[in-house]
Amino acid sequence: MKELSAIRITGETSKLDEKTIKELKERLGEKLILPWDESYDETRKLWNGMINKKPALILQCKGVADVIDSVNFARENNLLVAVRGGGHNVAGSASCDGGLMIDLSLMKGIWVDPKKRTVRAQAGVTLGELDRETQVFELATPLGLVTATGISGLTLGGGLGWLSRKYGLTCDNLLSADIVTADGKCLTTSETENPDLFWGLHGGGGNFGVVTSFEYRLHSIGPEVMVCSVFYPGDIAKDAYRFYRDFTSKAPEELGSLAIFWTISDDPKFPTEFHGSPCVVFVACYLGSVEEGKRVIQPLRKFAEPIVDFSSPMPFVKAQQLSEEDYPDGRYYYWKSIYLQNLCDEVIEEIIENALERPSPLSSVDLWHLGGAMSRVKEEASAIAMRDASYMVCIESNWKDPQDSEKNVSWTRQFWEKLRKYSIEGGVYLNFPGFLEESDELMKATFGPNYKRLVALKNKYDPNNLFRLNHNIKPTK
Repeated sequence: MKELSAIRITGETSKLDEKTIKELKERLGEKLILPWDESYDETRKLWNGMINKKPALILQCKGVADVIDSVNFARENNLLVAVRGGGHNVAGSASCDGGLMIDLSLMKGIWVDPKKRTVRAQAGVTLGELDRETQVFELATPLGLVTATGISGLTLGGGLGWLSRKYGLTCDNLLSADIVTADGKCLTTSETENPDLFWGLHGGGGNFGVVTSFEYRLHSIGPEVMVCSVFYPGDIAKDAYRFYRDFTSKAPEELGSLAIFWTISDDPKFPTEFHGSPCVVFVACYLGSVEEGKRVIQPLRKFAEPIVDFSSPMPFVKAQQLSEEDYPDGRYYYWKSIYLQNLCDEVIEEIIENALERPSPLSSVDLWHLGGAMSRVKEEASAIAMRDASYMVCIESNWKDPQDSEKNVSWTRQFWEKLRKYSIEGGVYLNFPGFLEESDELMKATFGPNYKRLVALKNKYDPNNLFRLNHNIKPTK
């Protein structure tokens, strides 16, 4: 066997014992992928082209036993560990250089119980895969907006999407979860089993172990929903945001919506004279009847003379796919987010001024309307704080050329810093956080009064911080 070096949890690099690796390979077979294996480069790839890390070992788990083996091997050999679910995390926490990648992407089981209105899904399932199975029964749980997103990272970071104002965040609909903790034990968590750990999985990230399956509450959705997708010229952006502020102040909880500052592409579905021009896009999904949805979104469609209006009824699964083309595999992504209590004129001007300076026309500034059911969950009831925010700004830098990385990352960070003075305690949504190395100073602000409780959980379930490649909550032991 070839020589294999790995990074220990201490940061030191040393050789892995040849006998140990040989025994592991004999036990796991093709599930263990090493750097010289033919499938290595393809397997280590992640969605975000910025993340190009090379693990020493990749263990492709097919069940809970494989996950236990992985965790035990990492702990016994003091290895740096990354956990991959769908591999769609923008911050790059799904991989590491020189450590062990625990790859859950092959764990695809989904079991829907239409009578109980619940679904259990394994950790490698993506948003689109889960929607496809639950929509057979005209049911859904709140998820994100990009179908390639893995449910694991989405849920553990909170989970925000079209259904959230009506039914809460993804984690608010979590009924139970199975998790392998740092000591190699598999625990079931729920409100009655290991409830302290269950609380921490509601937005606390991957700090406490490897979740192998999630059980969610389902709601009646679809099969058709009314979708708004209307594009307005960028030169009326200030009026558009003011209108959106007034509209969302009275919008029903059945309506999930965003106002997006973007650049019109050269796609022939847009008028040629607007190609390359800035625009404001109102995107929304109404969860009730299509006819009522048409009435509710009408003001968004008639605010001014649009460039183009793609609004129409469509199957819910199609509504979930609307953003797919904008986020292809291998493109370069760097996103940061910030919560806002209100959308005053000063904030609007700041958004427009900075959005116009985007280095890449592929980038967007997404203003999410929050509130509703997600705001009625008491702050201490889940790890996520800042439940009372009215809006969230997500600065999405997206570009193609790696040589443009520095200027796009710089623009995003500078823009974010300018918005901090308007934010609620400077916290971020953990699914749009920036890079992992930026997370230390943000954790206390993000979790607010829940931070100390999360540290106590970390001390109990992962005192040696085996699971540190995440938005890390450091143990004090």
